[in-house]
Amino acid sequence: MDRIYATYRLETAHELRRAVDLMAGEQSAGTFVKVPGETPELLANHGARVERITELETVDVPSLPGAKPAKGQRYQRAEVVLSFPFANIGPSMTTCMTAVSGNLYELGPFSGLRLMDVQFPPAFKDAYPGPQFGIEGTRRLTGVEGRPLLGTIIKPSVGFSPQQTADLVKLLCEAGLDFIKDDELQTNSPHSPLAERVQAVMRVVNDFADRTGKQVMVAFNITGDLDEMLRGHDIVLEHGGTCVMVNLIPVGLAAVAHLRRHSQLPIHGHRAGWGALTRHPYLGWEYIAFQKFFRLAGVDHLHVNGLRNKFCESDESVIASARECLTPLLDGYTVLPVFSSGQWAGQAPDTYQALGSLDLLYLAGGGIMAHPDGPAAGVASLREGWEAALAGIPLAEYAQTHPALRGALALYGGLS
Repeated sequence: MDRIYATYRLETAHELRRAVDLMAGEQSAGTFVKVPGETPELLANHGARVERITELETVDVPSLPGAKPAKGQRYQRAEVVLSFPFANIGPSMTTCMTAVSGNLYELGPFSGLRLMDVQFPPAFKDAYPGPQFGIEGTRRLTGVEGRPLLGTIIKPSVGFSPQQTADLVKLLCEAGLDFIKDDELQTNSPHSPLAERVQAVMRVVNDFADRTGKQVMVAFNITGDLDEMLRGHDIVLEHGGTCVMVNLIPVGLAAVAHLRRHSQLPIHGHRAGWGALTRHPYLGWEYIAFQKFFRLAGVDHLHVNGLRNKFCESDESVIASARECLTPLLDGYTVLPVFSSGQWAGQAPDTYQALGSLDLLYLAGGGIMAHPDGPAAGVASLREGWEAALAGIPLAEYAQTHPALRGALALYGGLS
């Protein structure tokens, strides 16, 4: 347990063991030539270790350009596990991320390389507190138990003034949503400054809570430079807000960890830019590895896409990512998976059946805003879709007595 384990999927035209040894050396104590001081004792204490090599298929054509092939050989694929001494890294997520990925993707012998998983030793739990609120804290703040949390994204993504945003939030609160978030593109922009937007929106949210007792959670996008994010958090807290949002990849791992140490609110993590890290099966990261770093950093909610989404991700990948968010990390870290991207009432039964859990945040943008009878009916259709899913009633049957759901099925598909 004093080592960090990383699992890779790789492809190379070179002798497999020699190529894997190159990986281990490049990311620990070795380099491309022998250097003074590289003693057997130093390598034993600080070298990365090859724990397992599992050969997969061979192919004739490389997955990625630019590799340096060995003449006359085919391309061997394999799954490889390396371990790294804790003494090289310490309980540092940023150093760990550098060690398990770093320059690996540029090594000439590889025509494909993807980080599939990473396992941290217990010392990381002592160094990073993980999510402050997670699933239980989010449910407590929203007052939602026994069902998924239902929410939406402000649409249009950008262009609304603070007051226009507040007017829409008022409509959505009255319609019965649990959660509303800024789009990832809407931060502290000239046309909608964060401070003005927070003030206008929270006036509406707090008034609704005073009248009804329901505190709708609004995730304000505070993405920015470090000081800007901390100021944004404090503005949200000052006005009675209950959530902040950050774009994880643009701000980076260290910035998220710094925000977590300062934050008194749940952190909603958006993975904008994720496609660049994952779209090719032999390049980048698997989400199972990616999400572990940001869970340790302290994010409470993590986007996982959604079934039959508008992007390129398969349903199987989406569910695997969501299940991983619900799997305890280091004996305790769980986070709320966020389903979004082209979602509407129609995916509710399949989502529930595939995930097998009620612990999720289900976001519909166009699935609410574009409802033929307006956003309030869109919210009602979402709620009715999940009611049908939890009761095990087919959507078409439930829609016979629920007009909002019937309107959604007629517009988005599933009912003629």
